Amino acid sequence: MDPRYARYPFFEGAREAVREADISPAALIAEDAPAVDRATERVERALMEGTVAAEESPRWDDSELLSYPIARILVSLIETPAAVEKYATAEAATARERFAEDFAAEDDLQSTGRPRASLEDVLREFDLDAAVRPEPVDGGRTRGASSGGAGSVSRTGRDPTHYWVDLGPYLELADTGWGERWRLVNREVADGAVRVPADGLLRLLEAAVERRVAAGLPFEVRGTDGGDAIAEALSDAVADLRSLLDDHETAGTGDVETVVPALFPPCMKALVRRARGDESLPAHAEFSLVSFLVALGLNGEDVLTLLDAEEGDGGERILTRVEYLAEHDGTQYPPPSCATMKTYGTCVDPDERCETISHPLSYYTDALRDAGDVRDWRETAGD
Repeated sequence: MDPRYARYPFFEGAREAVREADISPAALIAEDAPAVDRATERVERALMEGTVAAEESPRWDDSELLSYPIARILVSLIETPAAVEKYATAEAATARERFAEDFAAEDDLQSTGRPRASLEDVLREFDLDAAVRPEPVDGGRTRGASSGGAGSVSRTGRDPTHYWVDLGPYLELADTGWGERWRLVNREVADGAVRVPADGLLRLLEAAVERRVAAGLPFEVRGTDGGDAIAEALSDAVADLRSLLDDHETAGTGDVETVVPALFPPCMKALVRRARGDESLPAHAEFSLVSFLVALGLNGEDVLTLLDAEEGDGGERILTRVEYLAEHDGTQYPPPSCATMKTYGTCVDPDERCETISHPLSYYTDALRDAGDVRDWRETAGD
């Protein structure tokens, strides 16, 4: 098996690999194989955190690949449109991060054994190889440009900073909901192609992945050959995932415009202290904290300042998470509820107010209302 298929299980070649291996997801589910646990984690993290990456370092093996079709079964059994949307969005967001890593890697890094896909591989996968052309760097000629292919390295030794995307694919993939800069009137258009920066091309590829993942979801499981047995075997996992989805509804922040860390619920105060103490928070804890702060209207710079985070790897990760949550207006991935915080062990030091609410945002809005006239933290952050 090509190890890239474990990293990108939505590739057409991955489907063929599963078929040729003659490995039945139904049999894996009946045996409670490792791929089932990984599939459950895949969906859980998609619903809760907007990623499908394994919390621990992944093994690019058959279990990782096979977790994808089982995850699709789980999503179908949840029987909620929001589950499909969140899952497809998370698969695409994770793929975009991996594309960025792979495209930036040098060829000789393949000797490390990490599966890597080139830009050319991904464009061919989505039938975009003839529709995307790199813009020459510093006037240099870019490999593949003359034949219409997408070269990723210029003869000057620098990666292209911009690409030209044919108008048809651009209009098909770009969503005006992404912002004004994606409207054609705000783009350079010439000879039937649209000029986009390198990160813009990644956004278009992310959209292509999201569409492919969402295609065919949900599908009927019960009532099909062996489907009832699959549904029964996965019933506990599906119930847990559905509960997470139900718990993960936002309580809403109303007209909250004031940020006062002293009024945060105990769980968020504890996470802030841990983050400021240079502790590397687990992914679920970091998501809970950052999503809470974004829901209160803090931007990336505000979050880094509040958490006393530096512009290192941790800071970049937090900024990326803030950008992702803000892009979805905080509605698709709101902060987890109190029930979910308890499940993850991040509900700590509950006070009397905690007994009357079910969501950290409800705690904060109640505390803010009772506090009366208070000063916004952002007004004093620079003091």
